[in-house]
Amino acid sequence: MDYRTLDTLRQNHPAWKLLKADHAALIASFLFRTFIQPNVRTFLESELVLKLEDYLFHLRRELGEQEFPLAASGYLDNWCSDKHAWLRKYYASGSDEPSFDITPATEQAIDWLSSLSQRPFIGTESRLLTVFELLRQLAEGTETDPAARVAELERRRTRIDREIARIKTGIVPIIDATGVRERFLQITGTAQGLLSDFRAVEQNFRTLDRAARERIATWEGGKGDLLVEIFGQRDAIADSDQGRSFRAFWDFLMSPERQEELSALLEKVFALDAVRELKPDRRILRVHYDWLAAGEVTQRTVAKLSAELRRYLDDKAWLENRRIMEILHQIETHALHVRDRLPEGVFMELDDLAPAVDLAMDRPLFAPPLKPTIDDAVASTGAEDIPADALFDRVFVDKERLAAHIWRALQRR
Repeated sequence: MDYRTLDTLRQNHPAWKLLKADHAALIASFLFRTFIQPNVRTFLESELVLKLEDYLFHLRRELGEQEFPLAASGYLDNWCSDKHAWLRKYYASGSDEPSFDITPATEQAIDWLSSLSQRPFIGTESRLLTVFELLRQLAEGTETDPAARVAELERRRTRIDREIARIKTGIVPIIDATGVRERFLQITGTAQGLLSDFRAVEQNFRTLDRAARERIATWEGGKGDLLVEIFGQRDAIADSDQGRSFRAFWDFLMSPERQEELSALLEKVFALDAVRELKPDRRILRVHYDWLAAGEVTQRTVAKLSAELRRYLDDKAWLENRRIMEILHQIETHALHVRDRLPEGVFMELDDLAPAVDLAMDRPLFAPPLKPTIDDAVASTGAEDIPADALFDRVFVDKERLAAHIWRALQRR
């Protein structure tokens, strides 16, 4: 919180720019009632323009036509420019119409403005109990001595047994109305803060994707090293504290038993008289479903960014292969042009097209020919009988060799 840091934030941070903008009240009020209050993640351009035109119509009728001279589309384009970055304008997959979503910095500024309003009361007991509970979880969860952990569990069991005994005697401790209201307000604040955290997590993944694309565009080394670095960064984000916490939160919330338990607890709390006096927003009853919707958007965004990065790398490889083919085509074209213009003198000399390699082990051993040589010349002179026994003795069965083969086969089977 030194001077230079704060001055840089004042000049560059979108949240600070929103607070000092000329139409800060218009921007913050419209974005709050459009995005944050109903917990809507995105709007198509046509829908958001209609909502802003309707909002501007009511303000101009109350304050005068000269207050907001621009059209609704002009204000939206100004708010999503790089100079302000209060809205994010992008094209969703399969849609030709741009969509809008607020940025985490805008939500931070609006949350801070909301905290400036007068609260019913400032609760301190519930936050103190939360601090004690978190400290107890840290102390017990990091204890490595089994005896100490068993002793703590026995002390806790003793307290539970005493409480059960008091309840059986008719002494039932109940939180008073002030404590109920204080804890309920802390619950609603934490629940709504979780929705803001999803946008920040999503923005962090987009920042990582943008850094990866910039790294790819300026990379001069090998493709393997590039892939190792890029996916190493993604693994680092997934294994970071934020990534681990998000996975644990998502696994916890995806359990159907946890969803039913949350629904039952919210219904029971909303039925309390002290809570009904606060006139809470009924949307809190479905806040866990809002968490699921926001978390699903974040999951889809991460999957989409990963798919786009893979496609980006594939396109880059295709462009490299295309460049190689263009170079080869140029070589072929030049060769055709000089085909009829042979160079004078000796252009190139090669001893051989390929080296001759003679390996000693490649020389096969001598094998006698299997086909016998038969002299088919028949003597035409002489009247004596020629014995034909030799013609029937060409096939010879070596019984000793056959017996040896059978004996070796019986030894193995």
